[in-house]
Amino acid sequence: MRILHLVKTSHGAAWAVKQMRELVLLGLDVHVVLPSYSGNASKYEAAGIKVHIIDMDLSITSVLKFPFHIQRFKTLLKAIKPDLVHSHFYSTTLMMRLAMRNSRIPKVFQVPGPLHLEHFFFRTLEFLVADKNDYWIASCEWTKNKYKSMLDDKRKVFLSYYGTDVESFKKGDKDYLINELGISEKTKIVGMVAYMYPPKYYLGQKRGLKGHEDMIDAISILVGQNHDMKLVFIGGAWAGAIRYEKKVMDYGKQKLGDNVFFLGTRTDVSMLYSGFDIAVHPSHSENVGGAVESLLMKIPTITTNVGGFPDLIRHKETGLLASAENPLDLAAKILYYLENPELARQNSLKGYEYTRRLFDVKRTAKEIKSIYEKIVSIQNAKPLMRNK
Repeated sequence: MRILHLVKTSHGAAWAVKQMRELVLLGLDVHVVLPSYSGNASKYEAAGIKVHIIDMDLSITSVLKFPFHIQRFKTLLKAIKPDLVHSHFYSTTLMMRLAMRNSRIPKVFQVPGPLHLEHFFFRTLEFLVADKNDYWIASCEWTKNKYKSMLDDKRKVFLSYYGTDVESFKKGDKDYLINELGISEKTKIVGMVAYMYPPKYYLGQKRGLKGHEDMIDAISILVGQNHDMKLVFIGGAWAGAIRYEKKVMDYGKQKLGDNVFFLGTRTDVSMLYSGFDIAVHPSHSENVGGAVESLLMKIPTITTNVGGFPDLIRHKETGLLASAENPLDLAAKILYYLENPELARQNSLKGYEYTRRLFDVKRTAKEIKSIYEKIVSIQNAKPLMRNK
């Protein structure tokens, strides 16, 4: 089976590389369209994936060029004749559908996050360009249920998480981070690992999507109550959002002074994670985000109760769930774990075992291969009903 994947970035989306690598090992002929040969392109090629360069990211800056890119993509389709085209981003999915309006090749959108579904305009636009040859792979239960509520033919919607190399996460020495920060071993470290995404004002967002400001406010509440703790941020500006990064850093220093550390984008994230007493993921909208990583590192984990987090975080079993955009509730959940360290430890161990089973890329790749086979079978059976 020959599969053509669409990825809008050559630098991020490491999960896409891992998924395709395992699909190659399962015997599939895998191709990928990337915008450039920089970044991860060499990793795709090293995994036996054929790389093709076309910018399929539909954005404001690329509008004038997208007819040219669509024509190049149509030429590529004729050349490689894929059995199925698999897109991993909202923008590449729109481009894929525009380019394949008259094609009978099945098209699959594996949805990396629920953000566009939470806004009427963007979910409506997505369905306007879909046709009877479109399918969806949700990567969390919320997304799966949302699509099923909008489609007549429920067979078009599948569920499969983006997997990772679960064996690669090894907990190291806590002193590694303590020594870098120059703090006491008794001081509790609450950490967050995420790039800084600026607010999308056209969606009505006032704060960044990942909740950095909420995190600062939550820790400010606890420090104000004389709790001995430090807040550590790992991850810098995403896609050149330097002004937003500076805004967050200034806000953090204003609220927390010497109790907050901004370590920027790092390559030693696993070692830094090992120093956290608690990992927090306060996103406003998310799939499963970094919660997979922190649980695989056996770090007690707190997330907001949005998107795919509840698939992974079972409250007081594998972690804690807090209300989104609610620093007061977030502070209460952090304090609960600090005051119940044994429960936090037990939750993290249970979360570790659960995450290893659910997010092992070797398992999820087999699941994706099975989904491909089901889609091809459905396509070959009989015409599908149209969307609502």
